[in-house]
Amino acid sequence: MFFKYRGKDQTGRDVEGSIEAQSKSDAVTTLGEQGVAILFLEPERKKSALNINLPFLNAVKTKDLVLFSRQLAVMSTATLPIVQSLRILIEQTDNQHFKAVISEIADDVEGGERLSNALERHNKVFSPFFIAMIRSGETSGSLDKVLNYLADEQEKDYALMSKIKGAMIYPAFILAALGGVGIIMMVYVVPKITAILSETGGELPMATRLLIGTSSLLVNWWWALILFLIASFVGLKYLLRQKEPRRYWDYLKLKLPVFGSLFQRIYIVRFTRSMATLIEGGVPITASLNIVSDIVGNAFYKDLIDRTAKDVQDGNPIATLFLKTKEMPPMIAHMLSVGEKTGRIGDVLGRMTDFYSREIESLVANLISLIEPMIMVLMGVGVGIMVAAVITPMYNMSSGF
Repeated sequence: MFFKYRGKDQTGRDVEGSIEAQSKSDAVTTLGEQGVAILFLEPERKKSALNINLPFLNAVKTKDLVLFSRQLAVMSTATLPIVQSLRILIEQTDNQHFKAVISEIADDVEGGERLSNALERHNKVFSPFFIAMIRSGETSGSLDKVLNYLADEQEKDYALMSKIKGAMIYPAFILAALGGVGIIMMVYVVPKITAILSETGGELPMATRLLIGTSSLLVNWWWALILFLIASFVGLKYLLRQKEPRRYWDYLKLKLPVFGSLFQRIYIVRFTRSMATLIEGGVPITASLNIVSDIVGNAFYKDLIDRTAKDVQDGNPIATLFLKTKEMPPMIAHMLSVGEKTGRIGDVLGRMTDFYSREIESLVANLISLIEPMIMVLMGVGVGIMVAAVITPMYNMSSGF
């Protein structure tokens, strides 16, 4: 059988590969004879047609990372060694890909690596924000406190995002159901009714002609519509990978009529919460700004935060650019300025996070109250147009006799 291994050779360089051996102990012996200090050794899994490894199925979810942080924090506070804590977490994790990642991290730490360096090797799972917090805890000798603080903040962020997603499920479901019913009506029901109306030979109203045209498009050109939607989706994805189009797109999201203020507050909370966590963890302001710019999730704010980091590096106050930008609430800029002067930026950002989190909850509640009647009005207008398009020519026909 074959074993995957990773370790260090006699010169201290990282080596990895695969070795054939009868058992794990034979593999250890062979690698030892080759002068390899083993950090990781596991049997290779046989791949079959029924065991396909799809990355999107093995993705590590936010919930997995939140649980990982909390459990590691609890065990660290209980003074359990990091390696032992990681070994316990392997057993408690359901995600197979995440199990393998934690196992590799445990092997690396057991081999003498710092936890932050071991996490950094899996940067597709652990964000720069997470790694920077762990590194600051290691440097300051307060890893248990940093882990607890990090777990608290991640749980708050996860709870807020879950609340927003949960609130949007009902409107999304109703709109999807309406769209599905509309397509079924257009493809199966409307053609039969409009066929009868067309046979009368009379002039049809505009609403009826539009209904017949839409129905004909969906019945005869459905494949072209699907191709158009796929091409549009791929084209938009490609366009949004470019720096300037992405920045303009994210800026437009902030200007949307109902949802713009919600998006703005979500990005602000990401900024304030992440920044507060990093600063409380002992990460310098400039480094914190550089890390947070990648976390905020909006190209417009990323550019603003990156320019602010350069400004701070040049010796200017942190609030200078924020005060000149309309998309950053004046309260954030002024509070940051006060926090910088008093040396309490972390505390100020924490309070701003609490304030804007409550605002988001209030906005989401108001949006739900607004969306429900909007959906009912939309449904009424759609049904009304469809009924008018069918009934009007029938009424005209009956009036002609």
